[in-house]
Amino acid sequence: MKVKIIVHEAEEGGFWAEVPAIPGCVSQGETLDELDANIREAIVGCLAVDIVDPTSGGFERELDIAV
Repeated sequence: MKVKIIVHEAEEGGFWAEVPAIPGCVSQGETLDELDANIREAIVGCLAVDIVDPTSGGFERELDIAV
């Protein structure tokens, strides 16, 4: 599987990366080699999560909020 990652230089040094196809999947590393290992681990972890649709506990209300 090929996954696109976006690598950024961290302000405090080192690097961090995000995976646009997997919201919330990010990692960091002091070197690019460390980042590579860490983001691979993060991707595996994110894909391993069993996503369960939320169930209603009774009261529900839908709101439209302008930000």
